[in-house]
Amino acid sequence: MIRVGLGFDSHRLVPGRKLLLGGVDVPSPFGEKAHSDGDVLLHALCDAIYGACGRGDIGEHFPDSDPRWKDKPSSHFLLEAGRLAKREGWRLVNVDATILLETPKLSPWKKAIAESIRGILAPLWDLEASAVSIKAKTMERCDAVGRSEAIVAHVAVLLESGGS
Repeated sequence: MIRVGLGFDSHRLVPGRKLLLGGVDVPSPFGEKAHSDGDVLLHALCDAIYGACGRGDIGEHFPDSDPRWKDKPSSHFLLEAGRLAKREGWRLVNVDATILLETPKLSPWKKAIAESIRGILAPLWDLEASAVSIKAKTMERCDAVGRSEAIVAHVAVLLESGGS
């Protein structure tokens, strides 16, 4: 059996915060405003995994109303989502992600972001390099993303039965 999960997340961008994407600190004058560390890509990836498992979204598992998750690394949330999927007998086949951000340009960081995600998930699944795809797009100066006020991530995952 196979299942597809779709994840989405967005955050406002503010000065004085780190811009974290897939666990990588991308040099930028602004970063994500959030209760946790704000890694929009890992949040969307969690939602994709939870969705494929039929287990809701990241907010149900780690509500921003709970002080335990304040400034928590998003890698923690991703590992927990992955552990749930693996316990339920699922194996992650691939991750396909698109990040929408006007600036900075992410081309120099895409490979490091993909490697970071593979590294975070390594205790659960051995993913080959081609199993994690990171794409980056701008919004051509349209909407909040185009004005550099926000960042958005879309993620799709494929899970198959056989949790090893």
